[in-house]
Amino acid sequence: MRLRDRWIDVLYRAATGTRKTRVLLTPIGLTVFGLFTTLFVLAGLLVDRLLGFPDLLPERMRLSAAISLIAFGVVVTAWSAIHFLRVKGTPVPFNPPPKLVKSGPYRYARNPMVTGVFILLFGIGFAVNSVSLVCFFTPLYVLVNVWELKQIEEPELVKRLGDEYVEYRRQTPMFFPGLRRERG
Repeated sequence: MRLRDRWIDVLYRAATGTRKTRVLLTPIGLTVFGLFTTLFVLAGLLVDRLLGFPDLLPERMRLSAAISLIAFGVVVTAWSAIHFLRVKGTPVPFNPPPKLVKSGPYRYARNPMVTGVFILLFGIGFAVNSVSLVCFFTPLYVLVNVWELKQIEEPELVKRLGDEYVEYRRQTPMFFPGLRRERG
């Protein structure tokens, strides 16, 4: 069995396992996600410091962009998380909602919470004046997350939720409303 298939199986067993196991794994999943995200921010700051990049924008524009992006990212992420919590699930793949969530922002995109995190990271990049975080590390973070979602989480969702998720995936864009790819 390939590592990818094993990881999908681990997520599936955790998501369909006992409540005690899911609750125990939730803080571990949040911690790993938080550390992974923090690593990208710190890497951006380190590269900026080592390479001595110039300012992103004039301060007033930079702070305006930072505040707008951070606020929007937090709102989208929180709005998404609330819809998971309402059905007794968490954003952590070890302890997901027991059923497919199609309310709130999930009516428009399959991964609005992650989209909010992406927007938040761009905002943090502007807030700390990090050229490499805005131009390299956040886009890299997006690519890594897209790969993980497509290769690990979505196959687990198909395994757990079946045809309902397949149809939802067919009808709903991954991140941004209106950006649908026609599937034949």
